[in-house]
Amino acid sequence: MNRKLTRKLNVGGVAIGGDSPISIQSMLNVPAADVDGNVRQARELETAGCEILRVAIPNQQSVRLIPAIKAATTIPLVADIHFDYRLALESVEAGIDKIRINPGNIGSDDRVKAVADACRSHGVPIRIGVNSGSLEKEILAKHGGPTAEALCESAMYHASLLEKYDFNDIVLSMKSSRVDTMIEAYELASQACDYPLHLGVTEAGTERMGLIKSAIGIGSLLQRGVGDTIRVSLTADPVREIVAAMDILRALNLRSGVQMVSCPTCGRTNIDLIAIAGEVERRLDSCKKPITVAVMGCAVNGPGEAREADIGIAGGNGVGLIFKKGEIVRRVPEDRLVDSLMEEIESL
Repeated sequence: MNRKLTRKLNVGGVAIGGDSPISIQSMLNVPAADVDGNVRQARELETAGCEILRVAIPNQQSVRLIPAIKAATTIPLVADIHFDYRLALESVEAGIDKIRINPGNIGSDDRVKAVADACRSHGVPIRIGVNSGSLEKEILAKHGGPTAEALCESAMYHASLLEKYDFNDIVLSMKSSRVDTMIEAYELASQACDYPLHLGVTEAGTERMGLIKSAIGIGSLLQRGVGDTIRVSLTADPVREIVAAMDILRALNLRSGVQMVSCPTCGRTNIDLIAIAGEVERRLDSCKKPITVAVMGCAVNGPGEAREADIGIAGGNGVGLIFKKGEIVRRVPEDRLVDSLMEEIESL
């Protein structure tokens, strides 16, 4: 993987861009008026592994969320702001670590300058978040719709408004609900600038389809070396976004942890492999060891096909084999198979 080196920014102690690890983001979905609920969910997301957290700031009253959340967690906080530049200024004063705003939507040049100056003086980066529904009428007319070219042009236009006031601590996102459009837009932006890129498929859907779209869109870009931070958007508990993001990064070997492989079963399978694989996956959920674990249905697909696994199990007739790097270690009864596997993993 030949990763493009972008500018490196600091978001409340977490680096984005350059050779920094790909960071995982999510967003609170509790109503802004519920301070306690937002704090509670922020803690849950931090525990789940969220590394940068966004919160909607729709009005002046919601600015109080910033100190409340920051007092209860250690992860950087991003204020999501639309149209009202004063909310950006108040969020900066309240201790926010990053602003998400589109400079072209907040009014006159003096307002853009005020936000740029405030963010510069406090060391607060700005993410420009463009999506299919936020494109300027002129750009839509020029490109005939929310195309990849339109998304990229809009993002670069908004960046130029900040550049005019010597502000370059910028992260760009160009999200679309169409996976192919999203991929192409980020590829164009990667060629056009060296700003860090925040990857995501917007309005991706429920957990089932949203996960598939995000894995294709985010995963294919990361595999090509494009992207510096990610958010998997799901119509679900945001904790599920963190789980999905970690799985995508682990699948690309961009995040250490357990890699589990398992076969789809066939007529040779004589153990309840589906149930066993599910239990192994659940019990490995908190394991941080950088190992590959195989759960295979028979001796054909076990030590042979999965010989590259650090450790694995293969089913027999009510009996299972435990193997390491293709070599059989021992045989155990089916009802002891998972426990025995976990004991072996603990000893690694």
